[in-house]
Amino acid sequence: MPAAINSPSGRVLHHRATRTTTPREDAEAKVVRIKLSKERRLAENRKYLQNPNIYAFLKAIAEAEGGGYDFKYGAVKGKKNDPWRFTDYSTHPGPGFGGKTTAAGMYQENIDTWREMGGNMGLTDFTPETQDLIAIEILRVIKAIDSIQSGDINAALSKASRRWSSLPQGKGKSGYYPNQPSVSFDAFESNYKRLGGISND
Repeated sequence: MPAAINSPSGRVLHHRATRTTTPREDAEAKVVRIKLSKERRLAENRKYLQNPNIYAFLKAIAEAEGGGYDFKYGAVKGKKNDPWRFTDYSTHPGPGFGGKTTAAGMYQENIDTWREMGGNMGLTDFTPETQDLIAIEILRVIKAIDSIQSGDINAALSKASRRWSSLPQGKGKSGYYPNQPSVSFDAFESNYKRLGGISND
């Protein structure tokens, strides 16, 4: 038995058994778990990309944004020798015209969105497929993906318009950001249907 220990006041301090705790997750196991989670998320999003309604909704967003897979902010469709195009898809291209905004690609995804949403799937490039998958990840995070699958684009737009300023908030509504131009609901719906989407509105 250990010797008695006295406190400064003279009281005898008694030894108590230490509590056993569940060991923390092994660091290596945690890395494996995160990697598998990202791979699963990537596989799910690739499957979503095959859904006709989701594909059409993505392309209708692209139409509204006026983007292209090789666009930096400031690029113009049809312009020859456009200085705001990029050819290196190994990473996000960074700032465009004016040097402030980093919105780029088909869906004008900025560098912070690319890091966050791409990171959810373990993606580090900016290829056309990655741009599509990041757009899907955004729609999942804002909980619009189920509405899109079911053809309820009015409900989906009420959420998506907060992420893409060019989108209307729904039928008869303008965009969420009053100082930013947005397409009409009818124009968005027309593009969506032309691209193969089915609407239940």
